Amino acid sequence: MAQNDNWGWKARIGMFIVASEAVPEAEWWAMAPSHVSVHAARVTAKAPWARWRGDRSGVDLADDLARGAEQFAAMRLSAVVLGHSSSSVLGGAGWDEAAVEALSAVVAPGTAVTTNGLDCQAGLRAAGVRRPFVVVPSWFDEAFAAAAAGYFADRGFAPAGYLRHDPGRKWRDVPPRDLYPAGMGFEQEVEPLYAQIRAACPAEADGVLIAGTGFRCVAILDALEQDLKRPVLSANQASLWHGLRLAGVQAPVTGYGSLLRL
Repeated sequence: MAQNDNWGWKARIGMFIVASEAVPEAEWWAMAPSHVSVHAARVTAKAPWARWRGDRSGVDLADDLARGAEQFAAMRLSAVVLGHSSSSVLGGAGWDEAAVEALSAVVAPGTAVTTNGLDCQAGLRAAGVRRPFVVVPSWFDEAFAAAAAGYFADRGFAPAGYLRHDPGRKWRDVPPRDLYPAGMGFEQEVEPLYAQIRAACPAEADGVLIAGTGFRCVAILDALEQDLKRPVLSANQASLWHGLRLAGVQAPVTGYGSLLRL
């Protein structure tokens, strides 16, 4: 009997991810339903990955993004996700839509295009969350954490607060911008994150959003939902869910939060 080769005959989804990160692919592969394949293109550009033109008539894709889009165009993909929370937050009003337009002009006609910001918004709405508690990784500084909460506030949500993850004693004195280069991204532990979110989630929050595609967290989504009795979403989970829906795949996924069962 032939072995499963994970051929994406139901859907093939392309994802743009930070060049130095391993978390997005690992989490997507863990969650992806059978016969859906994931294909990554790595981006080294600074956020946002597409820059506004001077007259704000549109955005120009970073070189890595444009090159990856050209390669994706030949792969008969069902959907393409710009999997970078920071780009959505820093891009400003209208950036997500402008990035989708620019990428859609490069990838093959008929391929759905989205961004992590749009994915998280769609996921929150589908889960009925209006007052999310926004959790960001420790390599985001306080100003960026506030900006992430502001991103959702500007798009019709009313965040109940935000939490910047405490990386622990080993990393606490390292400046946020230096945490990932120092290796913290590959030594993430989900148990302390689980405890921090459970302890800090305010009563007025009607759900939790763990932002940042490089933030290891999908292993604890179900456990947090059981304890908090509220939907818990993450950046990678929301992008996979939205990518599947854009591709027309309705297969439910268990073990990684209620969103993937909607």
